[in-house]
Amino acid sequence: MTFRFSCILLVLLSSFFMGCSVSRYLPPNESLYVGAEVKMAPDSNVSAKTAKTVKAELEPILRPQPNSMLLGFPYKVWLYYFLGEPKKEKSFRGWFRKRFGESPVFASKRAVTTNSAVITNYLNNEGYFRSTASGEMTETKRRAKAVYTVGLRKRYTIKTVEFITKDSSVFSKNLQLTQKNTLLKEGAPYRLTAIEEERNRIERELKKHGFYYFRPDYLIVKADTNLNNHQTRLYVELKPNTTQLALKRYFIQNIYVISDNGRLKSDTLAEVTGRRGNIRIIDPAHAYRPRIFYDAIGFRKGTLYNSELHDVSLSRLINLKNFKFVKNQFELLPRSDSALLDVYYYLTPLKKKTLRAELSGVTKSNNLAGAQVGLTWLNRNLFRAAEQLRLTANAGLDLQIGGRSDTASKVRNFYRTSFEAELSFPRFVLPFYKVRPDKNQTLPKTTLTTGFEQLTQQGLYRQTSIKLNWGYSWRKNTQIEHTFLPIALNVVKPKIIDGEAFLNLIIDPATKQQDLLRYFKILENRLILGAQYNIAYTPTPKPLSKNTFVITGGVDLAGNVAGLIAKRREEVGQVFGIPYEQYARFDAEVRHYRNVSPKLRWANRLLIGLGIPYGNSLSLPQFKQYFAGGTNGIRAFRARTLGPGSYKLDTATTNIFGNVAFGDIRLEANSELRLRISEYFEGAMFADAGNIWMYRNYDDSFYTPEENAVFTNQFYKQVAVGGGIGLRIITPFVLLRLDLAVPFRKPWLPENERWVLNQFDLRSKPWRKENLVFNIAVGYSF
Repeated sequence: MTFRFSCILLVLLSSFFMGCSVSRYLPPNESLYVGAEVKMAPDSNVSAKTAKTVKAELEPILRPQPNSMLLGFPYKVWLYYFLGEPKKEKSFRGWFRKRFGESPVFASKRAVTTNSAVITNYLNNEGYFRSTASGEMTETKRRAKAVYTVGLRKRYTIKTVEFITKDSSVFSKNLQLTQKNTLLKEGAPYRLTAIEEERNRIERELKKHGFYYFRPDYLIVKADTNLNNHQTRLYVELKPNTTQLALKRYFIQNIYVISDNGRLKSDTLAEVTGRRGNIRIIDPAHAYRPRIFYDAIGFRKGTLYNSELHDVSLSRLINLKNFKFVKNQFELLPRSDSALLDVYYYLTPLKKKTLRAELSGVTKSNNLAGAQVGLTWLNRNLFRAAEQLRLTANAGLDLQIGGRSDTASKVRNFYRTSFEAELSFPRFVLPFYKVRPDKNQTLPKTTLTTGFEQLTQQGLYRQTSIKLNWGYSWRKNTQIEHTFLPIALNVVKPKIIDGEAFLNLIIDPATKQQDLLRYFKILENRLILGAQYNIAYTPTPKPLSKNTFVITGGVDLAGNVAGLIAKRREEVGQVFGIPYEQYARFDAEVRHYRNVSPKLRWANRLLIGLGIPYGNSLSLPQFKQYFAGGTNGIRAFRARTLGPGSYKLDTATTNIFGNVAFGDIRLEANSELRLRISEYFEGAMFADAGNIWMYRNYDDSFYTPEENAVFTNQFYKQVAVGGGIGLRIITPFVLLRLDLAVPFRKPWLPENERWVLNQFDLRSKPWRKENLVFNIAVGYSF
């Protein structure tokens, strides 16, 4: 019946389109342009694969683009004519015609001539010298199609590259030095884009050595193609009419900072309100200490102009997050033989204090729905040196909206309150450290964070957490960022509200023995005293490269300092009467992005996490453990419902604590194809795989082989796999991500039944309820 209905629908649509021809609407002597075809006529020494590749490159550059078609019918053009010219341009009819209709694209012989020239020019720019292109327009029933024939010659490659200088001046010596890192490699194909990028590279190199006024247009690259075997020699030369300004090296003279961007340069010297070194600050409100500008700006009087230092100084000022706009200007000192520059920085401050309120709602897979309200107060310049104080308060609740009506479900509501204070300094707060303006890409940051959080499950227990962190972050260049927390303190203190109710849930016959220690662990006071280090490496892609990498890693150690304190106080496993955690956690993440085409991107991610508990700890603290599933993980499984290993939480566990599947080890891999559909929409296809595992059993007698949660050399048999499709809605402010996923492999099933692709059944409501997982999130998952 479905096939028959599809055939009938197709016939009806075809009849409708044939009866709605747009030919009768077209003006006399005009034909509707329906597209172009490129026919390749390669020489005998050009491979069929090369010809096919060139054809794929040529088709997107042809203009104009034809009207949109549906089954060969220009439906938008028909709608454009059917609605007719509106009486008022701003009427609904006018908006609808403009939004959903499309004016016709008429055939033009001039466009054929122009495109033939464009094709020839493109082939020459890509090294296919002496190739030809011709075109003609064919017409049938007032529909016209352009047909282009391309005579493709063999591509030229680079034989040698030579930098030509005519004297021994400082400029010529610096130009010769740039040849060492040239992008024009011997044996590479000739490409105009590579030559243009080479000129830009030379400009960047020269500006690092003081040549402020040099531009890429001052260089010319000559190609000698009078060689055998389709090779060319390239000569990089300075154009003869290059201005002398571009050939001089420039030094810094005076440096001015105008903090309110409201003063004229002519009054600058008379209105200086502060100095630090050779930097003169114009700050009528005295809102900033001169030190912050001295640290941020790398130039000093008498130093050679350097474009890297120029960019670094701007980056530092922007990253102070105190200024809405940062503008920079260099001016040549008014002398005929001057090689000195004055530097001006114009800053537009942001509001010093802001208050922001947020209200959010959430629904969860365990029949909980909740809301949270948050307030954030920010002072951007607390001590007049760009210090930022951020105070955040949050309150929220999760209420059960469905599920069973027994006692277990009535005590599952959660209430959450938290307060956090963060004070950051744009420098290292260390007595022996000084900023090196020529070394740090951004100013280092010191951050002090304190926080208090209380989580209450109605009628069961209350858990209080207090934290204190002291850390540093710094970036030596644009590629590597370091974060180091020498002090990371956290104290967790629980309290039972109703011991009888808690005990009744624990001794529920449905409760597995494996989960008993999970419950008891919540009842313990715990102290975490450790240190953390993280590094992020984002290498700059090579010119013309289609690949991008991001690599991050981190180490989290806890218990060593606490162990020393305990030994001095002769307390076994405790500090001040509180048991302390001992563990080492190692994390690594690798991301790779490849631009397959202008509209298609392939994104990949690999996550590896290893937690090793020792001494006092049988496992990592729960908020330090890993979980799988959710909007940013394995999207075919709901968050914290997967693992560890082939283990699956029981109903009693989720009734008390919700979805709480955690582990000490994580392996996860994700792959996603992202297709740009339009300016506002992007489609995606993705596949995710991975799981979490425990580092060790609490007690071997608790686990059976079928419910093994510990990482072993058979871990690959417990990997979960899922995939799906997605839609991204792109706006100027936020990217909204919608993903629909289904599981392909469920690790908790019997080993020979874990692949569930053969159970796919969209028509079954129970199957859809159990297997279809819809994720809504903001931003990409990776």
